[in-house]
Amino acid sequence: MSSNTKQVQALFAPFHSANLSLDNRIVMAPMTRGFSPGGVPGQDVADYYRRRAENGVGLIVTEGTLINHPAAGGSKSWPNFYGEEALQGWANVVSSVHQAGGRIVPQLWHIGVTRPPGTGAHPEAVTVSPSGYNLAGEHVGEPLSEGEIADLIAAYAQAAADAKRIGFDGLELHGAHGYLIDQFFWGVTNRRTDRFGGDLLGRTTFAAEIIKACRAAVGPDFPIILRYSQWKSDAYDAKLADTPAELERFLKPLTEAGVDIFHCSTRRFWEPEFEGDTELNLAGWTKKLTGKPTITVGSVGLDAEFTKLFKEGKGAETASLEGLLERLSRGEFDLVAVGRALLNDPTWVDKIREGRDDEVLPFTPEATKTLH
Repeated sequence: MSSNTKQVQALFAPFHSANLSLDNRIVMAPMTRGFSPGGVPGQDVADYYRRRAENGVGLIVTEGTLINHPAAGGSKSWPNFYGEEALQGWANVVSSVHQAGGRIVPQLWHIGVTRPPGTGAHPEAVTVSPSGYNLAGEHVGEPLSEGEIADLIAAYAQAAADAKRIGFDGLELHGAHGYLIDQFFWGVTNRRTDRFGGDLLGRTTFAAEIIKACRAAVGPDFPIILRYSQWKSDAYDAKLADTPAELERFLKPLTEAGVDIFHCSTRRFWEPEFEGDTELNLAGWTKKLTGKPTITVGSVGLDAEFTKLFKEGKGAETASLEGLLERLSRGEFDLVAVGRALLNDPTWVDKIREGRDDEVLPFTPEATKTLH
């Protein structure tokens, strides 16, 4: 891996938005691996995030944390974001990261219909979905009632309030990859005919209501990040928007609801989002259409996309950052999320800053099995 020294400095320029200031442009992408027995993050989790902060990550987005709903997750080792013990664990994480000079936000998460029935902390709970259809378009249950939807929105808002109360620097809503919020976005899984369904605009209503409720809970100055994607788990070619005009219609109500930063998840950051005369990726288009800061993500610094880890158990070698740095330097996006490279090597940021590219470690699947 080699990169132009002048271009590398673009990664280490301070970032300032209306309500968030960071020392550099590098974000630790959220990576859930399940090291919180009983849903409680312990000292080992705090140490794990502190190490990334000590080594120069500008903003840490935690692994997915479960909102207070019995069917939110499918593993007892995924961390909760509710209950006194779990929230105290997260307060310890925040304190550790802040002591190291870092900034951190929780990713608030509900996996919806992808939860296998009978799993998680509440195996008796019924798996929920917008319309009772899974990601393959198969009918597997009953639609959420409007009352149940209201309870879910309230659970997100409570998590937002708790994030601010225990000292986080903002929050991220997981609206990507075929999880609950994204299931409302996507026509395959959202076949509702009430105000939470219908056309693409109608399918943004659930997310917009969550964003508004979170904004009311945290006030105007607490950053709200929304992670979204076109692709879904097991549906890599899925599209919410086929054209820039459709993407603009999709993003407008989310922006108006109160999103400060869009985290635009792609499998390969270098791929143009739409066919045509521009090479803008999803983060580039989102910034152009909304005027909001954006985070790009997708196999940064590695030569193989991250989905190969989950599908084939494959690792990845390091790769040049040149193309990424060119895009960042010309302002296509504002921040860069790094996943597996940081998972494997907590010193990745310092090595890139200091030009020690030859010391960056390749990614191996074993990195997902331990906290280090």
